[in-house]
Amino acid sequence: MLTFEEIVEKAKNFSKVPSKEDFLEFYGYYKQATVGDCNTEEPEDEEKKARWNAWKSKAGLTAADAKAHYIEVYKKYAAKYE
Repeated sequence: MLTFEEIVEKAKNFSKVPSKEDFLEFYGYYKQATVGDCNTEEPEDEEKKARWNAWKSKAGLTAADAKAHYIEVYKKYAAKYE
């Protein structure tokens, strides 16, 4: 079984670029897994705000839970983007 870190590397190397919505699903779980609850001010820029909201929406998840969710998201999209 692959580790979270190995799954992250596989996702970074998708041959196709994920849609914005799919990317944000990965992003929110990744940030929660690696940093914890969102600890920054809400940005003004729309692109950055979308990423911030994706992360903020995962508040309260433990690192282990966020990693598990990230792996599930990877499994859901791997065939679509590899």
